[in-house]
Amino acid sequence: MASATSTENSTKEIETEILPAIRVYKDGTVERLMGSPMVPPSLEDPQTGVSSKDIVISNDPSISARLYLPKSTQSPPNKLPILVYFHGGGFFIESAFSFLDHRYLNLIVSQANVVAVSVEYRLAPEHPLPAAFRDCWQALNWVTSHSNSNHTEPWLHDHGDFGRIYIGGDSAGGNIAHNVALRAGAEALDGNVKILGAFLSHPYFWGSEPIGSEPNEGSLHLHVRVWNLVYPSAPGGIDDPTINPCAPGAPSLATLGCSKLLVCVAGKDRLRDRGVWYYEAVKNSGWQGQVELFEVEDEDHAFHIYNSQTENAKYMITRLASFLL
Repeated sequence: MASATSTENSTKEIETEILPAIRVYKDGTVERLMGSPMVPPSLEDPQTGVSSKDIVISNDPSISARLYLPKSTQSPPNKLPILVYFHGGGFFIESAFSFLDHRYLNLIVSQANVVAVSVEYRLAPEHPLPAAFRDCWQALNWVTSHSNSNHTEPWLHDHGDFGRIYIGGDSAGGNIAHNVALRAGAEALDGNVKILGAFLSHPYFWGSEPIGSEPNEGSLHLHVRVWNLVYPSAPGGIDDPTINPCAPGAPSLATLGCSKLLVCVAGKDRLRDRGVWYYEAVKNSGWQGQVELFEVEDEDHAFHIYNSQTENAKYMITRLASFLL
């Protein structure tokens, strides 16, 4: 599939659309109607002092990333934690190179004093799931491969502490972080590196049976429609374990491959009850790690990314930074 302009699409027949976000045409072209603009990396961000650069992880499949380095590394006394971050956007919009994610990562890297790798994974519907899961697993292995000096990315090799590897993501990226952590519990990473912690911020989970205050809209619900768009071949549909971690046959949450977990929810978010449900499920699974729930009550989905200068957003980012120790 290929992206196309609105003018080119004015006479085309629509296959499916999820407004106001995306429209897919019968000839295979895709029109993304939302998403922040792409921005270049910066040698030293004027607000935070964080430097960033773009690198290629793989040409086939196409996986790249934006790396971030805090200002403190100009005279590095110690190695820093490494955050491998997965952006949100429903698996079909946004980018590691978008304005919103670039601003957000600059803030986290500055406050947490970490080296960050924001993964540019392939998007649906051109590349349906599980492509993004596989891309992010491959990107994480590329990062951990630097622990044995087989690769020479200096920002990782010179400044990263491979005993303090974190993964994290917002919305769809939170879902990816969960699935990557599960895989890490069953399969060794390159260099036999272990994930110390994971944060799941406003994670995109769902299922056929409503929980809490969720409406009973079945296949008409937005989250179901998005899932059917991005993973049409999911073996279990909306109850596939990749979207419903407690579905019958799902891997045990006790096998999560990290030592600590932070689940973040927002009080006005339609995904809020699923996040709390996931936290409770992990807590009661027999998992041997430490799990925490963090809620900001009077905010909506991904508020800290869209409006990063509000007091609640600063509170949220500070909490994330304090987790990355």
